[in-house]
Amino acid sequence: MAGVSHRTLPYALGALAGYAADARFGDPRRGHPVAAFGRAATRLERALWRDHRGAGALHTALCVGAVAVGAAGLERLVGRRGVGTAAVTAAATWTVLGGSSLTREARTIGAALSAGDLAAARGRLPHLCGRDPSALDEPQLARAVVESVAENTADAVVNALVWGAFAGAPGLLAFRAVNTLDAMVGHKSARYRRFGWAAARLDDVAGWPGARLTALLTVAAAEHRDTAWRVWRRDGGAHPSPNAGQAESAFAGALGVRLGGTLHYGTQVEHRPVLGAELRPVAVADIERACRLSRRVGLLALGTTVALRLAVLTRTRRGRI
Repeated sequence: MAGVSHRTLPYALGALAGYAADARFGDPRRGHPVAAFGRAATRLERALWRDHRGAGALHTALCVGAVAVGAAGLERLVGRRGVGTAAVTAAATWTVLGGSSLTREARTIGAALSAGDLAAARGRLPHLCGRDPSALDEPQLARAVVESVAENTADAVVNALVWGAFAGAPGLLAFRAVNTLDAMVGHKSARYRRFGWAAARLDDVAGWPGARLTALLTVAAAEHRDTAWRVWRRDGGAHPSPNAGQAESAFAGALGVRLGGTLHYGTQVEHRPVLGAELRPVAVADIERACRLSRRVGLLALGTTVALRLAVLTRTRRGRI
């Protein structure tokens, strides 16, 4: 057991340091590794693009594989030194987490709405999600922000920590690569309907465990757990995404608000099921409540995934005995 603790402590310290760095500093203003990955993926796309699923699968495999192999090699290089493992884990955790930036953007929009500045709130919304803000009124903007906070708590915090628990720094970075590729090519535009299919499906698979853990932790962090549990279990599967509805429905119940309904993405109109239909509409004040809930869920996820990492290493060690 001492050997397991010796291997687990560097990961735990690194994950804690990386989480603290994200909470304190947010994303780096310049030279963000995710942005560098995006530029490299775009260059590779130019070379590989064909209107075919196979070409997209190759693009996804090369992008994600390069990140995972590179991270694994770096982890192996420093693996014999605990301080090196902790440093690599801390850097990877800070790189992939986006909880601080998420709540900062949400609060910026909330402040604009509280001041009655709809134009500023509409102008800021694209920094948080892909919806067309031009015709959204105050309640619709507030709802969009709360839904984005819920969904991205899973994507930008919990899911990354889950994959870190399973696979260390390579898991952290590979998940962020998958999630970034989905944002880049996973949507159903004419160019990416086939090419982006592999990235979108891989993101669905990678996001499955973290989305459900996010919902469970949201219930645990909620003031009214019975409502959060009821809405999640009833409405979590109604969303067209296999994962987004889990976090959004749990947040709806936890905050006591109604989410879902009609959405506008440019010229496209999407009618989604309502989550928490019996609850009240979202108000501007709920943005701050959603941000606080997101923070509580993130802290619970950190503790849960560090414990999960210990369990994974313990089982691995026993399998080698």
